[in-house]
Amino acid sequence: MTCVKAQEFLGRTTVETVEQIDARKKKMPAADALTLAKQVDRIVAAKGSKVVTLDLKKDKPDAETLLAVLLGPTGNLRAPTFRVGRTLVVGFHEETYQAVFGKPS
Repeated sequence: MTCVKAQEFLGRTTVETVEQIDARKKKMPAADALTLAKQVDRIVAAKGSKVVTLDLKKDKPDAETLLAVLLGPTGNLRAPTFRVGRTLVVGFHEETYQAVFGKPS
């Protein structure tokens, strides 16, 4: 359901998706999720109304902390996940999306 909400939100903005991967068809296990995390400076992860922000440059979280926010119960990268510059946005949270992508029109 969060993927649908994310697509609806982005459909109301001018954000262009460069690459879209169906998480049901292409799995991203822990090792790949950690590789992705090494490519960004910040992770903003939402689970319901709770939002966690990790500053990877300043805080240097360990692999266990990263995986706790990146992976879902199946052990794969949580969806939806977006990389915006040096920020990784995981999950759906309307206010977070507005801060990262701008308010929809």
